[in-house]
Amino acid sequence: MSLLTLACSGDLGNYDYVELDEPVIEGVEDRSVLMFSRLTMTPQLGAETFKEPDYSFEWKVIDSNGDKEPVIIGTGASLDYEVTLQPGLYYLYFTVTEVATGIYWQKQAELTVSSATSEGWLVLCSEDGRARLDVVSAVTGETIRDVLKDSGMPQMNGPRRIQWLSDKTDAASPYYLLTDDGATRLGKDAFDWKPEYDFAYEVAVQDKLIPHSIVSAGFGKMVVSGTSAHYCEVMGIDGLYGSAVNKGFAVAPYVGANVLATQVYAAVYLLYDIDNKRMMAYCPLLATNDLGGLDPLAEMDEMGQIAEGMAPGAGMLGNAFAEWPQGYDCLYMENTKYDPGNAKMGLTYVLLAKDGKCHLYGVQLGDMLRYADCTYVIGKGYFGDLSECRSIMSDDALYAFSSLKNYMYYAVGNTVYRVDLSADKIREEEQFTLPGEDITCLKFNLYQNAENSQRSYDLLVGTASGGEGKLRIYEDTASDGDFSKVEPVVYDGFAKIKDITYKERIY
Repeated sequence: MSLLTLACSGDLGNYDYVELDEPVIEGVEDRSVLMFSRLTMTPQLGAETFKEPDYSFEWKVIDSNGDKEPVIIGTGASLDYEVTLQPGLYYLYFTVTEVATGIYWQKQAELTVSSATSEGWLVLCSEDGRARLDVVSAVTGETIRDVLKDSGMPQMNGPRRIQWLSDKTDAASPYYLLTDDGATRLGKDAFDWKPEYDFAYEVAVQDKLIPHSIVSAGFGKMVVSGTSAHYCEVMGIDGLYGSAVNKGFAVAPYVGANVLATQVYAAVYLLYDIDNKRMMAYCPLLATNDLGGLDPLAEMDEMGQIAEGMAPGAGMLGNAFAEWPQGYDCLYMENTKYDPGNAKMGLTYVLLAKDGKCHLYGVQLGDMLRYADCTYVIGKGYFGDLSECRSIMSDDALYAFSSLKNYMYYAVGNTVYRVDLSADKIREEEQFTLPGEDITCLKFNLYQNAENSQRSYDLLVGTASGGEGKLRIYEDTASDGDFSKVEPVVYDGFAKIKDITYKERIY
């Protein structure tokens, strides 16, 4: 106490305390704006006067990812700015500084900048064989035609797929266009194009790969080009697709994978051997020393034995069928988020045909290490005999599987059918017919953002008639998978529709 008294008594300085006026900043709020529109704000600073030259003002935006330099967009007490920022999420800071003292006050808000193509339906069309991409904007409500026409991208023919792999590829260009001529990435904002976006820059082999689709799971992704499957590792690096993983046999143009789990370490993929007519499992991490340096490609029984050896009692899930199928032709394969065992292993449906019979197998694919989401490695999730469903094996049949319930849909000509896969006797039931049109695309869109997950149950139908295409969206708000009485949302003015994908916001 004596030391404290001495310290206080020794302080003989003379201090003048001045009470500073402090602005109460109101009117700086979260805003959403379009590129090239004007952004105006007039903050209220309270009853006191805060004017130049006694005070300075600054409006500054910082990219939410923190990978760009701050941008000053205004230096007045009010903001009047023509938005030239690229689409994205920004933090907006309004700062009032007293010039004499350097003391400042600040108010923060969020600024979302959008373009007409920031969100909406991507509709891939074939216009006389040429790949054409249209966008139905969810931002402005307009339909933007042929967005790739002036992108600098060379003409590509034979459109196959338009895909989004935002969490498994370069964030600057997360969209892939797949065609008979090859594949390329597209810029995320206005679908700009650069030569280095060509798929050849992602390949480490001499052969040109022309993928049918790109499927990702865990730390890797796979494609089938022709009848060869290629794997790319993306564990913390931008890997390259290597040589074919299938040696001595050809595979169908499909890759099965778990598209439900968010975290998978040692993913198991599914391929179909069309020479020996059998399912094959591929787990690339098996080849590492940590997992024993085993052959990563094996028949399903053998992969099941490996799984049981690593996780006794948790290697195999379910008993929907006794034996893995042999001797069938593969008609179709699709990955879904339908999870009949709550094991975070979405069903991969494999449609097979033999001797006039049509059988459907549901395979679940998990994680060899089971570190994160998946509690099993492989599952036998479903079997059904679809042989009584009319025209289901037609050459022009299109198939789609719901992630909502155990429903399958298929289209032949201009008619869509639904199949209840839970029924004791499986038969088709007609959903609707579109007179004068041919159905060219049938699918469910698998959304990535959680706020859109319920929309994954909406059925998408693309058609063509006399060279003109229509997009119909059958919303599953209360129909429980029955679209026979649903009035669709219709967009027209397209060419022949080949694929449909929803572009979600990625900021």
